[in-house]
Amino acid sequence: MSDTTRSTPNSARVPDVVGVYGGGRMGAGIAHAFATAGARVIVIENTDETVAAARERIDASIEKSQSKGIEVPGTVVVDRDPTLLDEALLVVEAVPEIVELKQEVLATIAKHAPAASIGTNTSALSIDELAAALPRPQALIGLHFFNPVPVSELVEVVVGTHTDPKLVDVAKEWVTGLGKTAITVKDSPGFASSRLGVALALEAMRMVEDGVASASDIDRAMTLGYRHPAGPLKTTDIVGLDVRLGIAEHLAAEIGERFAPPQILKDKVAAGELGRKTGQGFYTW
Repeated sequence: MSDTTRSTPNSARVPDVVGVYGGGRMGAGIAHAFATAGARVIVIENTDETVAAARERIDASIEKSQSKGIEVPGTVVVDRDPTLLDEALLVVEAVPEIVELKQEVLATIAKHAPAASIGTNTSALSIDELAAALPRPQALIGLHFFNPVPVSELVEVVVGTHTDPKLVDVAKEWVTGLGKTAITVKDSPGFASSRLGVALALEAMRMVEDGVASASDIDRAMTLGYRHPAGPLKTTDIVGLDVRLGIAEHLAAEIGERFAPPQILKDKVAAGELGRKTGQGFYTW
């Protein structure tokens, strides 16, 4: 790992050059966050269409921050050429939660940025399983960002069996440099946040399914009674019902039937009701 970093106003440090592989909602948010901390960010996408979409997504996100008086001193480049990643000191993989896809992308990152530290933005998948495809498994660490990334306060730093202990310390410093708070968890199904968050959300879905209360009243119970920021069902809409279904299926396979997804979740995903990104989930957006 290189010590070349950029000082930020809170005296923490982030890498001068950061790569992000994947310019979807999460990847765009991660790029925005590092640019706000002063980094030069290189985002890689696979097609001209996805490059254009990622560029539009990132520009809109940055413009929204700037309209609120938040400075974004860094820069973001979006390109199809993964060889540009050879400049990066950190590359964050931010593609969908599919093991084979992530392993393929991680192998591409390792090929084109052989000296970089690699972060995987996974909410539930095993760091050790993903690291198995890498020539340097010690260079991989989980960096689980939360949506929307620019304003979220938490990053889970997930430590695999082979993760370099020095990388753990540096990763926590990077998180601080982003103005966020790191929690450190060991590689285990669902880590801390997804395991607890999905358990709460699944029970809320079962309550809707059983007619206990409406989605809005269940969320109100949690926001007013337990100071939950949005409620488990509205949070599910924001995260994406398809994402929650994938995590639940993974946790059910790894931990047990208590994480089996309820029928209402499977039906909504099958109907294309994925939450905020499609305009319909447990709420109409």
